[in-house]
Amino acid sequence: MGVSSSCGWGTIIDTVLAPSTQPDHNQVPIFSHQAERPSDQTVDADEVAHFELLSQRWWEPNGPMAALFKLNPTRIAYIRDQITAGNTPNSVGSRPFKGLTLLDVGCGGGLLSEPMARLGATVTGIDAAKLNIEVAAEHARRMALNVDYRCQSLEEVAASSAQYDIVLAMEVLEHVADRTAFIRMISSCVTPGGALFFSTLNRTLKAFAVAIVGAEYILNWIPRGTHDWHKFTRPSLLVESLIDNGMDTVDLTGVRYLPIRDRWLLTRDLSVNYMIHARKPIITTKD
Repeated sequence: MGVSSSCGWGTIIDTVLAPSTQPDHNQVPIFSHQAERPSDQTVDADEVAHFELLSQRWWEPNGPMAALFKLNPTRIAYIRDQITAGNTPNSVGSRPFKGLTLLDVGCGGGLLSEPMARLGATVTGIDAAKLNIEVAAEHARRMALNVDYRCQSLEEVAASSAQYDIVLAMEVLEHVADRTAFIRMISSCVTPGGALFFSTLNRTLKAFAVAIVGAEYILNWIPRGTHDWHKFTRPSLLVESLIDNGMDTVDLTGVRYLPIRDRWLLTRDLSVNYMIHARKPIITTKD
């Protein structure tokens, strides 16, 4: 499938690299403490409006969220396997997250919250888009699943001092207004000994070509304007920020789409999509 004649390469490049309301991180590191001013504002109103327009189509397998449907099995398996690493297969069972609390930040329509509940977790899903929460709650009701969906920002959860055994920010970091504040607050929501997962996009030319030009403009996998390349994050800088917020990186892996098999696979290549598993250490005091 090619680009229509009304949208040539020049138009694509001009559109996706148009000046952003975000700081230009070409000149300074994304997490430079000197370059960025502290902020607790992580919600981007334009991003919320964009996803609210799509809210009624979250659960259409061939709709605008089709790419997430294809990605879901891979990210679910990654989270499950990372959490249960070291356990014998017989000890894991079908509900390995039983007894664990889980926060799904930017849960959207619940594509990830519901599988986490089926794995046994006590799930809280938050999203700043009210319509997303309404869709998620209604779908969970029809599936007879108990998920606590809330129209909340991460700021509100962090301010409540609530902490969870597992915290997810999957395909969210590239949509927030202030990444430094977001990482600081989401790290505070992890209980000592708990796990934090990110899935996001690297800030490389390859990611620009694949995730924006290819996925949005050529293949039409996702609606145009879904991603802003200026908001993509280099893995090294994400790891650095996690360290700054008291988190230890456990695993860093790439994710790529294999067209021949029509599925996503884990890879060592971090140049486009990647996932991070971090843990908050348990600090013990000596008597």
